[in-house]
Amino acid sequence: MAETSTKPYFLRALYEWATDNGYTPHIVVQVNDLCRVPAGFVQDGQITLNISHLATGGLVIGNQFIEFQARFGGKSEHISVPVGAVTAIYARETGTGMGFEVEDTPLPDPGTANDAKDEAISRATGPEADTGSEDKPKRPSLRIVK
Repeated sequence: MAETSTKPYFLRALYEWATDNGYTPHIVVQVNDLCRVPAGFVQDGQITLNISHLATGGLVIGNQFIEFQARFGGKSEHISVPVGAVTAIYARETGTGMGFEVEDTPLPDPGTANDAKDEAISRATGPEADTGSEDKPKRPSLRIVK
């Protein structure tokens, strides 16, 4: 089994550090085909995103994707970026943070679970949700049993 990247762990740690110190965490993303961001806010192939708890809803910093809801120009958007496309995380107020190399982001294998994406889908649909198609195989899901 391949070793897990340290990048998502650094991202979560620096996000927590910035939040604990009252700073506003931002990430810089090199936009690629897997990024779901509002195109009108991309400059020179990059976008800077405020990922503070005040600016986002449902933030999940997974091992492969960072996902959340945010408002752009007054319109709510679902944002999804591969962790490999993040080039930096920093505190807006101080500039303190860390830069990263852009990593190749493989296309998700349709037959396997994809941590943050599947977690978000599972939360949105729930195990009892009707997908509207009986002939599609159901995705595996977990639920808490008391």
